Amino acid sequence: MGIISIEELPARLAGGKTLAGLDLGDKTIGVAVSDRGLSFAHPRPVILRKKFSLDAAQLLAQLDKDNVGAVVLGLPVNMDGSEGPRAQKSRAFVRNMAPLSDLPFVLWDERLSTVAAERTLIEMDFSRKKRAGKIDSAAAAFILQGALDRLQSLSRADRD
Repeated sequence: MGIISIEELPARLAGGKTLAGLDLGDKTIGVAVSDRGLSFAHPRPVILRKKFSLDAAQLLAQLDKDNVGAVVLGLPVNMDGSEGPRAQKSRAFVRNMAPLSDLPFVLWDERLSTVAAERTLIEMDFSRKKRAGKIDSAAAAFILQGALDRLQSLSRADRD
């Protein structure tokens, strides 16, 4: 399907479906999935990147298992709001996924999500080694939680 805005998401997300959050890295894909009520983000195991076709197949299987209806993809914009090469890689990922799935993608500004995730893991007293294995999924959860909070805000605004 391609890229949609966060404002379009409620109309596109079928009832009972969950929302996934992704944090794309060069070596891993961090994954998080919401509950059915679209309130909380839950980290999932990272996907170790090998080759796009294998990564996509593994990701799509996970998304199907979790009954995902749409994906929020972290967009790594620069601190000044401009897009660099990493943001272009995220956009290319969506373009490459579009022929493989009808899932809509929302691009979400992920500035400082990894920093916030790392701070949280440190506060939880995870060792450096354990943090390394969890940081990408924790970042995906921060990305997804930001989008879920925005959806809740949009829902409240519609009721007012």
